[in-house]
Amino acid sequence: MAILDWSQCPGVESVPDRLHGAWVFRGTRMPVSAVFENFEAGATIHEIADWFHLSTGQIVEVLAFAARSVAAPDNVDTISLTVPVAPSSSDARYL
Repeated sequence: MAILDWSQCPGVESVPDRLHGAWVFRGTRMPVSAVFENFEAGATIHEIADWFHLSTGQIVEVLAFAARSVAAPDNVDTISLTVPVAPSSSDARYL
């Protein structure tokens, strides 16, 4: 399993006094790991965004970073993440 260097993802942060230093979405107490756990369990990006008060843009940023990070080094420039989501009116500012 690849180890991701979350310090290179601008949308997340690790603060020692917040959730024991777990990687969280910047300015929140929402652990990045919760997105992956819920996504793996079958939740959609929109459901996760609604449940945890995140924007779909924040979630897509983290998923895209993870996809780029686990790509083979010689394929990094050709990797893209396509996430089929229908934007809601509240997501318009993130498009």
